Amino acid sequence: MAIKPMRVGVVGSGIISSIYLENMTRRFQILEVGGVCSAHFENAKRRADEFGIPAMTFEEMLADPDIGMIVNLTPAPAHEDIIRRALEAGKHVYTEKVMTTSHESARALADLAAQKGLWLGSAPDTFLGAALQTARRAIDDGVIGEVTSFAFAANRDNSFLTSFFRFLNMPFGGVAYDYAVYYLTALCALLGPVAKVAAAVRAPFPSHADIDPKSQTFGRMIDTPNESEVSAVLTLASGVSGTAHVNADSVIDDMHFFAIYGTKGILYLPDPNGFGGEVRLQPNWAYDEAPAPARVLDWPFGYSDNSRGVGPAEMAWSVREGRPARANADMACHVLEVIDAIIESGRTDAFVRVNSTFERPRPLPIPAEGEESSIGR
Repeated sequence: MAIKPMRVGVVGSGIISSIYLENMTRRFQILEVGGVCSAHFENAKRRADEFGIPAMTFEEMLADPDIGMIVNLTPAPAHEDIIRRALEAGKHVYTEKVMTTSHESARALADLAAQKGLWLGSAPDTFLGAALQTARRAIDDGVIGEVTSFAFAANRDNSFLTSFFRFLNMPFGGVAYDYAVYYLTALCALLGPVAKVAAAVRAPFPSHADIDPKSQTFGRMIDTPNESEVSAVLTLASGVSGTAHVNADSVIDDMHFFAIYGTKGILYLPDPNGFGGEVRLQPNWAYDEAPAPARVLDWPFGYSDNSRGVGPAEMAWSVREGRPARANADMACHVLEVIDAIIESGRTDAFVRVNSTFERPRPLPIPAEGEESSIGR
């Protein structure tokens, strides 16, 4: 029996909406985009015309009985109000990261969704992509033995990015909330919840020169107050610990390192800000006659390209089948609490406990021959 598509309303018409709409209108048959709205109607109209869908107000979207899910693509400070209003209107909600500006407010929304029998989920959804699902299978199958530690590091250049992406200068646009969230979500999806953190957090450059020639403030100094450097030790509920380092005061090209260490080998993962890339296994050859070379793991999971929108699609399948979504509110609330704890630890110079927990999302099965993915299972 054919599954009825979920009709979706998209809130926000900024840069990220383009790839979401591209995928949700042309790739995921479980989704049917019913309209786009924005704080500025003319922006929504331009984006809607690009994809041949209606532009509408948020009030019209909430009043439309055929729209069952809201996909919220606005900046983080706007999330709480939009999500609450959508839930109160009886809509399922999938939101861009982070869910809200505090784990307490995020938890309150998750509780509201549960009370109303609605699904609430949040980006990042990159852990549903080919690379991190390959890593998840390798870990679950014992390919690297018992996991003993992990480490990730990443960089970017705020002196460039903050001129062209002004949301990075808004509250909760710092490197922990906007960038480290990808690594932390991947870590939690692979290894489970975090129990405590200790961190050093810096914002050494409170302003940068505006280098965007199209900006009204071109050539002037603009405020860039958010955290730009984070170094942390994270202890998981399992007892495994590892390190996290993200530096946005470095070079423009994102140069990532992400490794999970085990008794039988090491997994080297690609950038979790994307969906694909090589997952390399370095086996432990200590008891072999000759060193075992690193090799690329190549299971045929779907979604190795830019697949933003797979989170809403998987959530729509979960609604139709009455099962928990993988990019769900519990994990998103937990990751947000971890980030809040990192910021708090940086302020207090002390370990901070993370009190929430969640069940690791079920891994995706390998797609059957001829299938792109298995998000509907």
